[in-house]
Amino acid sequence: MAKTGTTSQGLREAIERSGYYPALVADAVEAAVGREAVASYLVHQETTFDSNEVRRHATVLVLTGTRFIVSHTDEQSADSTAPAPYATTSTESVKLDRISSVVLSRVVSDPQSYKPGTLPREVVLTIGWGAVSRIDMEPANCGDPNCEADHGYTGSTTADDLSLRISEAGDGPETVRQTLEFAQALSEATAVAGK
Repeated sequence: MAKTGTTSQGLREAIERSGYYPALVADAVEAAVGREAVASYLVHQETTFDSNEVRRHATVLVLTGTRFIVSHTDEQSADSTAPAPYATTSTESVKLDRISSVVLSRVVSDPQSYKPGTLPREVVLTIGWGAVSRIDMEPANCGDPNCEADHGYTGSTTADDLSLRISEAGDGPETVRQTLEFAQALSEATAVAGK
């Protein structure tokens, strides 16, 4: 479930509607936002299956006039170090001029019949600010199939600080629309901050 909007009160209401530890999530997000006005937000709750366990996660993205804030909350099962289930929540505040990329990937059904304004069936929002990078490496070659020389390695680095997948089937069409709106607001804000 995802909700988006533009006010602090709307943000709190969206967190409460998600139903995922709303007091804990709201407290962490509000502490990170502080006194700044909320320009846009997205609340996304996701359920995953891990072996025999069902786990829930909540991610809250907030855009203010100067910062991008990401909060993530996970629930954990009881284990040898904790006799009762528990939740962990973290927040990160990033100055807008540090955001290096806002990538929005769209999956569209029946592309030959696409009409402008049609919602994609799925979107993946990836935001990079340099905290986490992924390196993909592979052996380099020269193209000669008979060459046995060691040409070292080649690879690429990808900024991968945050990635959210939202689908029409799993999250609903309104959630896809809300993700598109948040991505646009963040993209526009980073363009202004970079000047």
